[in-house]
Amino acid sequence: MLDFGFKSDRGRVRENNQDSFFIMPNENIFIVADGVGGHTSGELASRTAVSRIAEVLRDNPVEEGDDDDTVKTKIIKALMVVNGQLYDMACDQATLGMATTLLLLCVANGNAYVVNVGDSRAYLIRNGGIIQLTEDHTYVNDLVKRGILTPEQALTHPDRNMITRAMGAEEKVRPDFFRFGAESGDIILMCTDGLYNELESDELRQVLETEPSMRDACATLVQLANSRGGRDNITALAVRI
Repeated sequence: MLDFGFKSDRGRVRENNQDSFFIMPNENIFIVADGVGGHTSGELASRTAVSRIAEVLRDNPVEEGDDDDTVKTKIIKALMVVNGQLYDMACDQATLGMATTLLLLCVANGNAYVVNVGDSRAYLIRNGGIIQLTEDHTYVNDLVKRGILTPEQALTHPDRNMITRAMGAEEKVRPDFFRFGAESGDIILMCTDGLYNELESDELRQVLETEPSMRDACATLVQLANSRGGRDNITALAVRI
């Protein structure tokens, strides 16, 4: 069984919430997106992405007994299909500039599968530790990987929010795909940058390990992020095995 919770908030600065999420509890699929674009276009992009990916996966579901390659093919195909739809929408409305990050978790056959595009993150909390599962697709992270910036410099770089991959930004999308064996007690946190930019990873872990439920944990995380400034939209979605 999975214990899951979620909370999304526009924060204390932004006028609207461009974050979106979608939960498919019967399929053990969870989706988070952070829209990029103008006042309404980012919101439209993220909502369209999560809902249409859910539609595609309902029509071609991940099933018990699917091997890893089959699961990967089904999930990646869903992203490819919806990326094309978003790209066409953006081309039809050239001034819109709509795009979105995309983060998806699927728990099946004793494994957890994570797919991401952009800088929304997935973390794994296990045995008192926390690790970042995904890699940020950002200009600044590329500079860190090339040794041009230190991780500390990246935190305050003026272009730290510039993403290098997004759903709908290009005709083809390049998602990252991860798989690991799920263990009892594992917690997977899915979140947008409005959360992890305000809280240290160890603070995320502490809240997730001490709150009685994932619902309570997500509410506490969003409250804490707002107390630190709430400079962006904030979304937290947590799943405990």
